[in-house]
Amino acid sequence: MKLLAGNSNQALSQAISKRLDVPLTKAGVRRFPDNEIWVTIDENVRGEDVFVIQSTSYPANDNLMELLICIDALRRASARRITAVLPYFGYARQDRKTEGRTPISAKLVANLITRAGADRVLTMDLHSGQIQGFFDIPTDNLHAAPLMANDIKAHYEKTSELMIVSPDVGGVVRALAVASRLNADLAIVDKRRSGPGKSEVANIIGDVQGRRLIIFDDIVDSAGTLCGAAQSLMDAGAAEVSAYITHGVLSGIANERVAKSVLKELVVTDSIEPPDHIVACDKIRHVSCAQLIGEAIRRIANEESVSKLFD
Repeated sequence: MKLLAGNSNQALSQAISKRLDVPLTKAGVRRFPDNEIWVTIDENVRGEDVFVIQSTSYPANDNLMELLICIDALRRASARRITAVLPYFGYARQDRKTEGRTPISAKLVANLITRAGADRVLTMDLHSGQIQGFFDIPTDNLHAAPLMANDIKAHYEKTSELMIVSPDVGGVVRALAVASRLNADLAIVDKRRSGPGKSEVANIIGDVQGRRLIIFDDIVDSAGTLCGAAQSLMDAGAAEVSAYITHGVLSGIANERVAKSVLKELVVTDSIEPPDHIVACDKIRHVSCAQLIGEAIRRIANEESVSKLFD
């Protein structure tokens, strides 16, 4: 097989390459002066099984366009099978019509990737499971729950004393997956959203008095909602609050919000390559998903079961 790395997350691509002991394919991904993207594949890929590693994170449109052009270049170079590996799938939060005359952008992006020439998609912790159905090609959605549960076990002595918190009703299944692996209790934050990026805590379901809490979710963006939920949990009597989030978008002043919040720490995967100011934040820690994605790539290449990873 061949591994082709886009520019969105070179560090993760290198880690996956090292994990699989497969060198990254020689390629050039550059930009013309007017910012048009130009791609050239600098080695033979005819008849090869190629995996294109590219998160569609910030700048989302540039990284998405780069992915599409890489897929098109591989298709025209006669690659046998092309798998789009998206550790983070951008536009995933636009997965339904929330009001009249609005798009379902996640479906549009799925169509673009399919029409560009991808034969299958590998991604991790989609915002909602039904996005898999937006693709007309095989799609594997990896779960970060085992990865996060292992990290929690490594940093907390008595995991049975912890309580896992879902930040909203929609994330209960995701949080329950971690709680069951740790034999921990579950609490739910009843969050009411008044607009994009705006929400408030209406109620807390579960007795959090004196408990060590871990909020588990798929995406943290501006961190305003997360920090507000943490404050509400502390006000309800929690002993401490930490957060484990799969995708650390962390846009704007998110790092400042986290630094000033009551959160003990925020742990995110490296599905999105963190900029220097995020790395410098003492409260934010990263765990690598290279082993999980690398093993999934190996299984796909060898025609083995991916779901067995989570048994």
